[in-house]
Amino acid sequence: MKLEIQLERDSGVPLTEQIVTGVTTWIRTRTAHPGAKLPSIRQFAADYGVSRFPVIEAYDRLVSLGYVDSRHGSGFYVADRQPAGTACQGSSDLRRAEEETDHLLQQFNHPGEMLKLGSGFIPEGWRDVDALAQAIRHVSRTDPASMVDYTTPFGNLTLREHLQARIGQLGIQAEPSQILITNGASQAFDLLIRYMLKAGDTIFVEDPGYYNLYGLLKLHGAKLIGIPRTRNGPDLDVMQAQLKLHRPKMLFINTVFHNPTGTTVAPQVAFRLLQMAREHNFSIVEDDIYADFQTDVTDRLATLDQLEHVIYVGGLSKTLSSSLRIGYVVASPAIIKDLVDIKMLTSIGGSRFAEAVAVSLLERGAYRKYLERLRRRMRDALGSTIQTLEDAGWELFDKPVGGKFLWARVPHVGDAQRLVECGAPLGVTVAPGHYFRPGMEVSPWTRIHIAFGNAPRAQAFFHAAAKLPESA
Repeated sequence: MKLEIQLERDSGVPLTEQIVTGVTTWIRTRTAHPGAKLPSIRQFAADYGVSRFPVIEAYDRLVSLGYVDSRHGSGFYVADRQPAGTACQGSSDLRRAEEETDHLLQQFNHPGEMLKLGSGFIPEGWRDVDALAQAIRHVSRTDPASMVDYTTPFGNLTLREHLQARIGQLGIQAEPSQILITNGASQAFDLLIRYMLKAGDTIFVEDPGYYNLYGLLKLHGAKLIGIPRTRNGPDLDVMQAQLKLHRPKMLFINTVFHNPTGTTVAPQVAFRLLQMAREHNFSIVEDDIYADFQTDVTDRLATLDQLEHVIYVGGLSKTLSSSLRIGYVVASPAIIKDLVDIKMLTSIGGSRFAEAVAVSLLERGAYRKYLERLRRRMRDALGSTIQTLEDAGWELFDKPVGGKFLWARVPHVGDAQRLVECGAPLGVTVAPGHYFRPGMEVSPWTRIHIAFGNAPRAQAFFHAAAKLPESA
């Protein structure tokens, strides 16, 4: 059958996006029945006079989103069970996803004069902008083609060799062919989710944890089970109990300088997590995006496991430049090969220019010198912000040895949303704890970025919040 959807070649919207939107609308409006067969890729392309490539990509996305089932040798069918929240625009899951997106946008949209105390970004004044500018000029002079061409889907080989050496210092043994450069860690997560998960799969995540990851997993129809984060890592007793109830496909974990608590997984917890992965046959995605903030190296899960059950994700965006968007995945050769195929379908290649600039900074030693200065600055800011919070009567979840985040609360305030209301008149924005929970549950905790912890407005806010009346 031919689907009743409209494709407009002159609209400026990519054909892939139009096909995905058209098919999902067709399914949502109940025009399609569960189990109904979609046209083959060849037939769809012929019906609408388009190339097969956007149809291939669109069908792949529809399968990943859970709207369509792919049956080997048979074709594509409307899924029997649609993703949560699609049938009713007012569903709680959809509202939660929108609220998570709103929080992300707040980091960009608040007026410039607001102090972004809950921000996730390194301040511009802490970055080595001069070295960046010099590297950009160098690449523009020596490799002008990089300003207009794609890089290879794997990513710049020289950059992958540098990253191989860097993870080697952590004890992770991998060849350059096992490293895939991505558009930040976010694309790394997206590729892994597309590759490894299908709608309805159960995923273990940390509670609290990275809100953008939650949204991405929900977009793909995954079922999230939150495992409480303790000072030493995931709560092993809770995880063991949940393993008796569920069969997770994956565990996502941020091991070093965890976002938002600032904690680092203890060795004994790391060993037990790997035992659980082997016993219950699930994969672990280790998010080590803050690795370069660390001065004294600790064992990673990927170090202990050597990529048998662990897929390692890192990047330079959190340190070097958010604009360059350099992330990477380290995994077995077979996994990397399949991820490359998905990357080619969804984005063709990466930014040859951004990767060349990163190589220039690494090769010329500018990145190493910058990191030394950044770590010293962060260590000083961390110590002084801890002292400031304690002097104001706040409680800390833990006292990290590094990183940029503190997880703190006012002891008698049960919902951190009250801190948002307290900070607004003082020109301060904060990130309340419910943003960092898988189900957006109420939390008394809030994330504090140490770079802003000693600003006069931050100190005024800390003391004002401590004087709030007790929660009812």
